[in-house]
Amino acid sequence: MKSQQIEIIKSLIETVIEKLTVNARLEVLEGVEHPQFVIRTSEAGILIGENGQNLIALNHLVKKIVDSELRRKNLDRIHFLLDVNDYQAKKTEELKNLAKMSAQRVRFFKKNVAMRPMNAYERRVVHVCLEEYPDIITESVGEEPERTLVIKPYD
Repeated sequence: MKSQQIEIIKSLIETVIEKLTVNARLEVLEGVEHPQFVIRTSEAGILIGENGQNLIALNHLVKKIVDSELRRKNLDRIHFLLDVNDYQAKKTEELKNLAKMSAQRVRFFKKNVAMRPMNAYERRVVHVCLEEYPDIITESVGEEPERTLVIKPYD
C-alpha cells in the first residue's frame, strides 16, 4: 500500500530534520509522477549547500534510511523526490530549458552539442526531456564525475 510507504518516508524525513536541529516543516505532494517531499525552511542554505551538494547528500542519506526501513517492514520500495524550498524543482526546470535550447542548436547547425558534466539524475532529466524530439538523440559519455551528455542530430 503506497500510503503506508509515504507515511514512513514522511516520518523518517521529519526525524532527520529534527536531528539536524533545523526549524522546518515538511510538505507532501502526491498526485504527481512520484511523491514529493518538500522541506520548507528559512535555513535552506544549510540543507542545500554550495551547488546543492548538501541536498544531494541529504537525498542519498534519506533514501538509504528509507530503503532499509521499507525492507525491514517487507514493503515495496517507491521512488520519491526530496527537495528544499523547491530548489531542485527550479534547477530541473532550468536544466530542461537548457536542454531544449541545446536541441534547437543541434537542429539548426546539424552538429553535436556536449553539455557540462552532470550527475546521473541531471542526465536522466535531459534524456527524458528530449525524448519528444524525433530528430534528436542523446548519449551519455565519459566517466564519473566528468560524465557528460551529448545531444546529436538523428541521421
